[in-house]
Amino acid sequence: MSNKELDIEFKEAVARVNAHTDPFPADTLLKLYAYYKRATNDYGKPKSKKPIINAFKTNALFQIDNITEDEAKQEYINLVNNYFLYRK
Repeated sequence: MSNKELDIEFKEAVARVNAHTDPFPADTLLKLYAYYKRATNDYGKPKSKKPIINAFKTNALFQIDNITEDEAKQEYINLVNNYFLYRK
């Protein structure tokens, strides 16, 4: 898959997530958050008002620190596709 195709699929996956109105499971949200941040090279501090949420988000980022931006985009796409395929 070319970089352009990957970018298009990534943007479509992000749009699917943003359009979804039901809550995601917490573990899925943390993975989505981490992959998105890595894919977009956005390493700003988590901005939740609750310190525990920031700790979980930071931990999620540490867990994927060793993957590239393109790998993060692909993992985000895979996670979104699997979620919508297998959700009840």
